[in-house]
Amino acid sequence: MDPCWSRRACLAQQDGSGLPGWQEKQGRSSLVTSDAASQLEDDDKIIGGYECSPHSQPWQVYFTYGSDYRWCGGSLINEWWIISAAHCYKRSVDWCISRLIQVAKAIQFPQYNQYNTDNDIMLVKLAQPAQFSAYVQPIPISRSCPVAGTECLVSGWGNILTSGVQYPDVLQCLNVPILSDSACRAAYPGRITKNMFCAGYIEGGKDSCQGDSGGPVVYNGELMGVVSWGIGCAQKNYPGVYTTVCNYVSWIEEVIANN
Repeated sequence: MDPCWSRRACLAQQDGSGLPGWQEKQGRSSLVTSDAASQLEDDDKIIGGYECSPHSQPWQVYFTYGSDYRWCGGSLINEWWIISAAHCYKRSVDWCISRLIQVAKAIQFPQYNQYNTDNDIMLVKLAQPAQFSAYVQPIPISRSCPVAGTECLVSGWGNILTSGVQYPDVLQCLNVPILSDSACRAAYPGRITKNMFCAGYIEGGKDSCQGDSGGPVVYNGELMGVVSWGIGCAQKNYPGVYTTVCNYVSWIEEVIANN
């Protein structure tokens, strides 16, 4: 496992509760509907978490690579749009949904920096609207920025081992506290921008991981962050780093209005 990784996304169901999932087969990425997609395959998973209650994260989506490899997560924000991480974008594939919905386009934030992972956010538009139900629901976007000490919920199908690789069949959840900006910058000197925040435990043991990338950080039922990057997974002194969604509300609204 790469010690410095990016966590990446598609739509999937959580025990029948999720959204379509992106699957890549023969050079194509397709979204699997919630009836067909119960898992996400990526190198990122929750470490030290617990199985999410069935249907508790109805906005959760994921990307897959092949039938078993889920490489990223995401969040449905309305019937047409998904938020994920910009580093989850793959230029060499066509985006589509395998069953009910075709993916129309994927739009990275214009100033996304692949070298330092700044502005790690992406919008994905569906060609057909998602059908809401008790199991498929959008999540509101938080206009409030992260506050140190606040406990948030991270979810995903990423790696669940600190050493080695094991991906769960059931969506994993993890409660993590938001760390102060000073603690975040001390953990990653010179690497944290105003568009990033840290959440987790300095002592290690609990974290998002490879395969969780692009997935949601939720506070009070609203999308506050996007799983972005970290050094290792659940390592002491290296908390998870997340994209600060509140900084992109205007851009999100503009993209949706113009597309």
